[in-house]
Amino acid sequence: MDLIDRVRAVLPEVRRDLEDLVRIPSVWSDPARRHDVHRSAEKVAQLLRDAGFGDVEIVSEGGAPAVIAHHPAPPGAPTVLLYAHHDVQPEGDAGQWDSAPFEPMERNGRLYGRGTADDKAGIATHLAAFRAHDGRPPVGVTVFVEGEEECGSPSLTRLLAAHQHKLAADVIVIADSDNWTADIPALTVSLRGLADCVVEVATLDHGLHSGLWGGAVPDALTALIRLLATLHDDQGNVAVAGLHESPVAPVDRDADWVRTESGLLDGVGEIGSGTVAQRLWGKPAITVIGIDTTPIATASNTLIPRASAKVSLRVAPGGDAQAHLEALRRHLQSHAPWGARVTVTPGDVGQPYAIAATGPVYDAARAAFRQAWGVDAVDMGMGGSIPFIAEFATAFPDATILVTGVEDPGTQAHSINESLHLGVLERAAITEALLLANLGAPSE
Repeated sequence: MDLIDRVRAVLPEVRRDLEDLVRIPSVWSDPARRHDVHRSAEKVAQLLRDAGFGDVEIVSEGGAPAVIAHHPAPPGAPTVLLYAHHDVQPEGDAGQWDSAPFEPMERNGRLYGRGTADDKAGIATHLAAFRAHDGRPPVGVTVFVEGEEECGSPSLTRLLAAHQHKLAADVIVIADSDNWTADIPALTVSLRGLADCVVEVATLDHGLHSGLWGGAVPDALTALIRLLATLHDDQGNVAVAGLHESPVAPVDRDADWVRTESGLLDGVGEIGSGTVAQRLWGKPAITVIGIDTTPIATASNTLIPRASAKVSLRVAPGGDAQAHLEALRRHLQSHAPWGARVTVTPGDVGQPYAIAATGPVYDAARAAFRQAWGVDAVDMGMGGSIPFIAEFATAFPDATILVTGVEDPGTQAHSINESLHLGVLERAAITEALLLANLGAPSE
């Protein structure tokens, strides 16, 4: 039986393991579910032990539990670090799902459930590749499964510092990204960074009767709305001065793809100028992701004295996320309408990253993609952020980083009805098994 057949032979068991993981609601951002994250870490550790890793431990540096498993390299062979994360996003309104969020359900070749793709499928991919080699791959393998990626990996820096000797590797495979389509694989070669803040607007020291004072005195919510509107021009381009733009990979999406994959409502148009790829990968983006004010159910005819919003900024590769956050702060404070008091509280910062996808490791990866998928991999950017990649690059400057994934444009990660294309899982697992074989092959 050749290696591809061995991957296919282990996939039914791997799928069962994946479904067991999906049934654990490992949402670290929800304090009531943190015990589930610990259960998830225990399950991942047991799966890795059962797969043949002799050195498996659960670690924590003041944050969520992570799992580190190690299989030593044969003499002269490189070590490959395989990354995934076992925490997931909250499910949101479970009533909007077509099936229970934490009960995996197959429909039309896709496995539905929170975490089926992002990123418990990454764990499944690593298990399948290792099991296909009968637990004896021709390279050293370290598996690192993090537990708080969906919260911004706040303790990752401490984890890397405390366990650097265990995580050191020649090649790092980050299985937490997308593919071009369900039939065309991709290597992610750039990712935007992330910075966010909370902006509060205050106009009054107490609420006022809107009939007695409306029209003469500004309310904070209207002032906040006007302030947030200054973040974009009429086309929807970001209007904050001093933000970076970068070139992108030479591929693009068309308007039909944007409308179909995003679910734009009839009559709603795109925003911004430039190609789709440029807008999604190489330009900054600003989104208002939350507002605190009086709920409609408890609203009265009162001028609101204070209102606040959380603002999320995506940073193009080559830009500095901290400097971009400062530019956003300056903009917000200098555009206050009617002299309103504006307070900006900085939040999380994650740096963007661009990868020079050349050299023998990338040659080995492209060969594995070609054999597993039957087509060449596309080099693509990613509009989303994986800030820890920059941290890995800093901690292991000599390692080659590959960013792959088991998602496709239909996955709907972070949204309702998240799903995994089972054909993509198979091809991703075959690719990774072949990559381990290619990296362990004697150099000519």
